[in-house]
Amino acid sequence: MNSEQQYIDLYHQARQMIFDHAPEAMNAVRDEAFEAFKAQGFPSKKVERYKYTDMQKLFEPDYGVNLSRLEIPVDPYQAFRCDVPNLSTSLYFVVNDMFFRDDKPKGHLPEGVIIGSLRDNPGFVADYYAKLAKTSDDAITALNTMLAQDGLLVYVPKNVKVDRAIQVINILKATPSNAQRRVPDLMVNRRVLIILEEGAEIKMLFCDHAADDRNFLATQVIEAYVGENASLDLYCMEETHHKNVRISNVYIDQQRDSRVNHNVITLHNGITRNKLDLTFSGEGAECQCYGCVIADKQQHVDNNTLITHKATHCTSNELYKYVLDDQSVGAFAGRVLVEHGAQKTTSQMTNQNLTATKEARMYTQPMLEIYADDVKCAHGSTVGQLNDAALFYMRQRGISLEEAKLLLQNAFINEVIDKMQLEPLRDRLHYLVEKRFRGELNKCDGCRLCK
Repeated sequence: MNSEQQYIDLYHQARQMIFDHAPEAMNAVRDEAFEAFKAQGFPSKKVERYKYTDMQKLFEPDYGVNLSRLEIPVDPYQAFRCDVPNLSTSLYFVVNDMFFRDDKPKGHLPEGVIIGSLRDNPGFVADYYAKLAKTSDDAITALNTMLAQDGLLVYVPKNVKVDRAIQVINILKATPSNAQRRVPDLMVNRRVLIILEEGAEIKMLFCDHAADDRNFLATQVIEAYVGENASLDLYCMEETHHKNVRISNVYIDQQRDSRVNHNVITLHNGITRNKLDLTFSGEGAECQCYGCVIADKQQHVDNNTLITHKATHCTSNELYKYVLDDQSVGAFAGRVLVEHGAQKTTSQMTNQNLTATKEARMYTQPMLEIYADDVKCAHGSTVGQLNDAALFYMRQRGISLEEAKLLLQNAFINEVIDKMQLEPLRDRLHYLVEKRFRGELNKCDGCRLCK
């Protein structure tokens, strides 16, 4: 059986169950997504945007899927210890792919702001859901759309500023099977819909953790609509474990004079594949996209970005840095597309990488595709090892070789962290990164579920 056939069979067998436990607005696009997935199948490594990660192999195992929406027996408030103290966030949880409903008080939200379940807000789902994340363009997005049954809605109305950062903890938790009395491997399909109307502002931090020593496969699709003169800070941090496969597709649409900061931080993982598709639909918009990766052992991290300039006077800046040790593999493929008429575009793409061993591998592919003649665009990438002269200089001053390597790696990766706007998160990440390089950071350092 090929990888996609088991999901085609699953949909045929469980279609009614999926529909029964999902809102009508999500079901409205489900069959179309299924047909798109069936037509495409999982992308092979011959597909340009998936050339560095074998999707067909990742989806071969037989994972369990909670289509009947059984409640997960866990209280995340008791289980989770925040890894970012003094951030003063409004805290929310998604357990696997289910928004955790509770009556505990949250930080005060301005009037009209909604942080809740897609199921409870059908109007927004009907108007915005699956409009940016087109199932005909990506098989993983199609698979997620055909199986996802709920998700998280973030809505900020016109000219409303959310001062308190919103922190969403994604917890992966396997549940015992009543029939087999065992804890199965689990697949989850998360969905996030972010809507910022004109002049709205919000800062969001997503933290991914795994609560069981099990094999997990998580697909995630985030759609973000950023209105005129609106501002979105979106931070995504992963601290899972080596048995976790995470595939995240982020779609962002920016209108006139909007601002987006998008940050991806991978501290612990198994196999991770992040895709960002960002489109400038209105003039004068700008985005800052940053990523930092620390990987060792056999970990695999693949970041793929596409920034499309459709409007004039827009600015994009990308900086991704990797530090790879042992037999880890990293990949970065970034493409900036400047369409006809998108004059006065400014774009800078940079990918810098350190390989600490001869066995570590880094694949880098920055690309520019320009169809306008009044632009300022540049791109570059480097792959290298630690500077021998700098190591020699520090060792001459009594610093051990291991400590010298740690200092240089810290200095290298901290350039990305220093660009983050949330100061408490920035300070905490400096601490976590140092612990990670020292080998002192446990998998899921902020989670007590598996201790």
